[in-house]
Amino acid sequence: MTVIDTASALAQPLPDDYQRFLRLGSRRAPQTLYVHERGYRSATINTDALGMRYSHGAGKRFSLAERGGAARVNLLVGGSTALGIGASGDAHTVASYLSQLTGETWLSLAGCGLNATQELLMFLTHQHRLGQIGHVVLLSGLNTLAQEALVEILAGAEDPPRAQAYQDFLNRFNEGVQACLPERQASLWQRLRQALAPRQGEQWPALEALPSPEKRLIRAADSIGRTLCQWDRLLADGHAALTFILQPLLPWCRDTLPAGEQAMLDTLERHPSNFDRLLGDTYEAPLHQAFFRRIRNQAGPVPCYDMNCMLGSSPAFADTLFVDRLHFNDQGNKALAKVITAKLGLAQEKYEHCRTPSVKLV
Repeated sequence: MTVIDTASALAQPLPDDYQRFLRLGSRRAPQTLYVHERGYRSATINTDALGMRYSHGAGKRFSLAERGGAARVNLLVGGSTALGIGASGDAHTVASYLSQLTGETWLSLAGCGLNATQELLMFLTHQHRLGQIGHVVLLSGLNTLAQEALVEILAGAEDPPRAQAYQDFLNRFNEGVQACLPERQASLWQRLRQALAPRQGEQWPALEALPSPEKRLIRAADSIGRTLCQWDRLLADGHAALTFILQPLLPWCRDTLPAGEQAMLDTLERHPSNFDRLLGDTYEAPLHQAFFRRIRNQAGPVPCYDMNCMLGSSPAFADTLFVDRLHFNDQGNKALAKVITAKLGLAQEKYEHCRTPSVKLV
């Protein structure tokens, strides 16, 4: 594929399989933690009876509901990046590449839009299904930051219609999902009818009342730090090694862009997702650095790493890896998995029956 072809492909919305999957997954049931569509089948993404995406390794596929008798499993926890939105198939997610690189079973315990607290609730919901756990890697952070943008607005909207609009915004929140572009140009009659029709209100409310990015970053980092301490206490009696990795965000990760990513970014500027609107004022490097430092300081003994800094060590870093500001193509997911494997020494794992010593990134 030429550079022009690659740029053109990246400038389009997510494939139909992902769009349908995310829309179906927006349905919520009372007293039930948000999960994706159960038993979803497509050429791109497939889920088990619990709504968890399959991982592939050693010629087999496995998931939370279909562990295949593995005596020990590892967990990749997080949002849509951990889930692998953007991968061409289940075999090309970070969890699948970790399985292939380490020779161990890595299960996806990820869901689009989950914040730090919801990730922990997801684990608690399914803990009884797991046997021995080796590693728990949280590739996370951005959903918690994005959702902090709406906390004060939802709490302070006194006008009922406006409050309902913000609530609808939150209920239909899907991280990184782009607005669908029109398949073909509207006919003359369609354009005339649109021009004469009564003007509709904005699909989403204006976000001018957002708290400052510094305030939101502090709140989100503290929430993540507290949750990591809860994870640590929860896993203290076992032999699992817990690691937090701040997931990559394109503006935090690169100073210069490959041609394909620049074309994609130009399209996103014209058709921003809800997620982009919630994070748009946090892209500056000093804010990113302060955010990670505060997470690390609040996380107690839990080792914390910043993939925005580590991804640059990948030999593939100069290639087109992102499909939008936070999701990756197959090569990008493989690069993430290789960096995680090297940083945590997972390729040399010897099933030691003790917790990995806490190591801080310096």
